[in-house]
Amino acid sequence: MEKSFESLTDNRKSQLMAFDRLLTIMDELREQCPWDRKQTIESLRHLTIEETYELSDAIMEDDLPEIKKELGDLLLHIVFYAKIGSEEGGSYRFDIRDVLNGICEKLISRHPHIYGDFVADTEEAVKQNWEKLKLKEGNKSVLSGVPGSLPALVKAMRIQEKARGVGFDWDEKQQVWGKVEEELKEFRDNFNIETEEVIDKNEAEGEFGDLLFSLVNYSRFADINPETALERTNKKFIKRFQYLEETSKADGKSLSEMSLAEMDEYWNQAKKL
Repeated sequence: MEKSFESLTDNRKSQLMAFDRLLTIMDELREQCPWDRKQTIESLRHLTIEETYELSDAIMEDDLPEIKKELGDLLLHIVFYAKIGSEEGGSYRFDIRDVLNGICEKLISRHPHIYGDFVADTEEAVKQNWEKLKLKEGNKSVLSGVPGSLPALVKAMRIQEKARGVGFDWDEKQQVWGKVEEELKEFRDNFNIETEEVIDKNEAEGEFGDLLFSLVNYSRFADINPETALERTNKKFIKRFQYLEETSKADGKSLSEMSLAEMDEYWNQAKKL
């Protein structure tokens, strides 16, 4: 049911006016700015990826002002793509209205427990029905919705979530941990670290991949996002290492001339901090 602008609340009117302001600025930039006029959907792609990672960093740092800023940058990209799409010819022509209506129709059709008579009382039931609806919409595989260009760790998690959506999953987390231990034992048995024998790199890579995949699987059962967990560890390592660099330099020492034991002293100081 569509609403008239006059019937909207003042807050919703101000939101729509702010969106209209962005659309107007985009129209002006596309017409008057040499850089904006030159851009194509292809040329914006790598910039959008960069903006997405910047938003991810802001979320990891729990920096709300930065999150707001990065969301604005991403929204600009969405409007930019839609503006270019409105200029394209043929059957592929679309504008921001088509984008918005498209996602609205998708959300309504994917939530029959809200906009229909389907019953889904739990998050798991919603996810399972979501995957079934996607298959009815024409997806050839449950896994076809996983982008091929996703980072491997995120892709592993999404693959497992998709499979779980149709019931292909372990029953208990103890079973999953058993799989982790099994994969770890296989890796250790085949590539014994205590010997110096040359290992088959491709085979070792495959076994290590199996181990990582099983760890990602267990993280789901432990309600841990593996990408977030690893990024937190990355940031923790960076902070501690930079403390080592700065403090040792202040003490007149050079990392290249320090022993590992000396470095460990600074590292342990950083851990206490």
